[in-house]
Amino acid sequence: MSDGHAHDVLADLRAPVRALRELVPDAWSAYAHLHGAAMAEGALSTRTKELMALAIAISKECDGCIASHARGAARAGASEAEVAETVAVAMLMNGGPATVFGPRAFEAFREFAAPPAAPAEP
Repeated sequence: MSDGHAHDVLADLRAPVRALRELVPDAWSAYAHLHGAAMAEGALSTRTKELMALAIAISKECDGCIASHARGAARAGASEAEVAETVAVAMLMNGGPATVFGPRAFEAFREFAAPPAAPAEP
């Protein structure tokens, strides 16, 4: 993922997610509730949980999951070093595929962690 790709992945999912959410609102609501409960601060910080979810997303080879949890890790204050070590653990546990999806996750994190670009001057 590069050049805004992680943002594009999430943007591409908006309309289909909205349509599906309208068709199965109870299931979608239950999943959203589970997500909120699982990612809430507790014995583990939200940052740690987002990094765990990112490692799993890499192992599952899910670009949408990677984009979502890279954004979550950035929002939770994860550092590049923490994300890099998360990728290393995913590589350990998932082998070769993680050497493809791990860099995608790292780039997605960098994309979401970067400060917004300043507007161009006229």
